[in-house]
Amino acid sequence: MTESNRVRAAIVLVCVALSALATARADDATRIELSNERAYPESLTASSDGTVYVSSLAAGGITRIPRDATKDEPWIKPGAFDTRSTLGVLIDNTAHMLWACSNDVSAFGVPGPSSVSGSHLKGFDLRTGEGKVSAALPGTRSFCNDIAIGQDGSVFVTNTFAPQILRLKPGSHQLEVWLEDQQFAIPSPGAGLDGIAFGGDGHLYVNTFTKGELFRIEVRDGLPGKVTKLQTSRPLTSPDGLRVVSGLTFVMVEGNGKLDRVTVTQDKASIETLAEGFSVPTAVTVVGTTAWVAEGQLSHLFDPAKNGPPRLPFYIKAVPLGQ
Repeated sequence: MTESNRVRAAIVLVCVALSALATARADDATRIELSNERAYPESLTASSDGTVYVSSLAAGGITRIPRDATKDEPWIKPGAFDTRSTLGVLIDNTAHMLWACSNDVSAFGVPGPSSVSGSHLKGFDLRTGEGKVSAALPGTRSFCNDIAIGQDGSVFVTNTFAPQILRLKPGSHQLEVWLEDQQFAIPSPGAGLDGIAFGGDGHLYVNTFTKGELFRIEVRDGLPGKVTKLQTSRPLTSPDGLRVVSGLTFVMVEGNGKLDRVTVTQDKASIETLAEGFSVPTAVTVVGTTAWVAEGQLSHLFDPAKNGPPRLPFYIKAVPLGQ
């Protein structure tokens, strides 16, 4: 079996498993419709004015949803600035930039727009949508998944196909391997590092998709320190998008349909399920006291013969965070 076939087989196995694990539908009381029938939303981010931005694994490009809108609108056209399928997105409000992961996932049967190969981190001017920065991930095993912004404006990226966290320093156009650690080793079949976020303590927190693990990486003067696997209060199933709420409280989605509140205390993480029944959720972002969750429905994309077409339209759905 070729390398690309092994990777595709791993993705299909994961999506089939997630489809089987999904439970009852989430509450549809508050939701926003995505206009593209090929949306398959992969990531979400929100600007300081409450606008939500949505990436698309199948269609590519980035759409946006102004605060109080009921539907998304085009923003970055599919294929613009040599993008392909778009995954992790994150806004740096200070620098007025939106960062996005762009990947060629044609080996998984998803051609996406354009013919650009490889994996890249792309930076767009938040005010104009103009592409400003393009940085290729180094190495032959690279897959840009999700993004975090450091205190100095550095951009940190998880590499799902290698046990690496990459960094782009301010003003640079070249990613560097900031940390490589075998605690993030990738199972076969399976996927590795996924969600990433800075906590209020200045340290970096990441999860691993297939192994369902959560880690803290100490950060001292911009350099990586001790890596600690956190003890979670219950097992995690395919943890994905991770966003900080405040301090050491985060929100995170699991591929089996759950939105969680994650509270870190020393080397332990309390996992509280806030809502469940989402259709293979892939991302979460926070606007005020509301968490918005993307229903990726990726099992229908990667294995349509088994799972059939997606339920249309695609939605992002609101969950009150409460206290």
